[in-house]
Amino acid sequence: MPARRFNTTTYYRGCRTIDVFMNSSLPGKSVDRMSPLEWRVGISLASIFGLRMLGLFLVLPVFAVFAASLPGGDNFQLVSLAFGVFMLVQACLYLPFGFASDRFGRKPVIILGLLIFAAGSMMAAWAPSIYWMIAARALQGMGAVSAAVTALAADLTREQHRTKIMAMIGSTIGLTFSLSLVVSPVLYGWIGMRGMFLMIALLAVLAIPLLLYAVPNPVQSVRRSGRLPVGEVLKDTQLLRLNLGIFALHVLQTSMFLIVPHRLIEEQGIALGQHWHIYLPVVLGSFLVAIPAIVQSERKGRTKLMFIGSILLLMISQLGLWFGATGLPGIVTMLLLFFAAFNVLEASLPSLVSRVAPPEAKGTALGIFNTSQALGVAAGSAAGGWIAVHLGPHWINCMTTLLAFAWGAVSLSMKVPARPAFKTIAFGPDADMDEMRERISSLPGVREVAMELEQRIATIKINPERWDESRLQRLIGGEA
Repeated sequence: MPARRFNTTTYYRGCRTIDVFMNSSLPGKSVDRMSPLEWRVGISLASIFGLRMLGLFLVLPVFAVFAASLPGGDNFQLVSLAFGVFMLVQACLYLPFGFASDRFGRKPVIILGLLIFAAGSMMAAWAPSIYWMIAARALQGMGAVSAAVTALAADLTREQHRTKIMAMIGSTIGLTFSLSLVVSPVLYGWIGMRGMFLMIALLAVLAIPLLLYAVPNPVQSVRRSGRLPVGEVLKDTQLLRLNLGIFALHVLQTSMFLIVPHRLIEEQGIALGQHWHIYLPVVLGSFLVAIPAIVQSERKGRTKLMFIGSILLLMISQLGLWFGATGLPGIVTMLLLFFAAFNVLEASLPSLVSRVAPPEAKGTALGIFNTSQALGVAAGSAAGGWIAVHLGPHWINCMTTLLAFAWGAVSLSMKVPARPAFKTIAFGPDADMDEMRERISSLPGVREVAMELEQRIATIKINPERWDESRLQRLIGGEA
């Protein structure tokens, strides 16, 4: 549909419509490009997310060695608990942090989470025994800010560019993971594990001024009700499909990496310390495939086709690892297919959640989404371990192939929300903004009304198929 622009100079009761676009995104036009603000938001939030993820991944390659040197560290179960309690606590707190970001605002919740994570990191640097280390890792996990960061990105970006922003943020996971494999052993030999934990705390603290000064405040209505809208979110079948998707994606990832390192060691003779030579180029190469796919699918409105195609790539990669990929070139090819699909889906899923979720419960919906993600990590580890012990490692790829097939079948009925339009209204000094918000929210086709009280501006998200411009003009003119 060609772009349509409405009158921007009509005045009613101290209100002025100042910007209205319907389907304003046209391929090849400047309006379809990310704005400087969106670039700034994407880079800043990706940096914040990357600082935190680097703090998590840096300890992975060397944690078990260090923990064994602590009093009580000769008990491998306690070492495993110290390693895994971080994600367990995260899974329990994603939802409360997401709800709190809806209720109190995104930035205060993110800052609180970063400070808690920093405190846990400093406690880990001091921990005199494995029991204190378990407590420190649990405290680190209490800084569960992923849902709030993702919701903030959704608040500050247009829907046609949201998947790109999510890709920028999500790409930090793969990049920091690959970087940690290279840097962690060097840092461990240089400053030791306690120095690494202190550095992690410093990175978390440095993320706070980046958040405050580089990321603008969202035009967002803070929830006034203390009601937790979990039931409303859980009843939404589209959100359930997306939660199932992120659960399945991380079951696949975790299960697969229970056996890939062993195959590289046993079949290809590649030492564990050299695996980053495989992972780093594969992850970087996957971005070269995934990012153009995301940009083109968003530009041409083929989000669902890209989504289903990425699940199909997952299935092919698992089938290849199950049957055909025996030599190093085959394994590398299947890993490249997997990470290309993984990066597309890791970016698309939270973007779709933010578009489908009720506006006043966006953080809550993303909290449930991130909980599903953490549960997928845990379930993938447990299921993969059970299959490896009782059926043999080879059958893990059978399970992941079947899971990808089931996910694809469920996703065929997924509905991608239509691209909305946005309308901005400036209010005069005599207008009652609370009253206008309630009245505008009741209009057919209005999906969300976000108020900027200090600027006296309302931004309305509109379903173009149900929108009637004349209804708004009558409302603000006092006729309805």
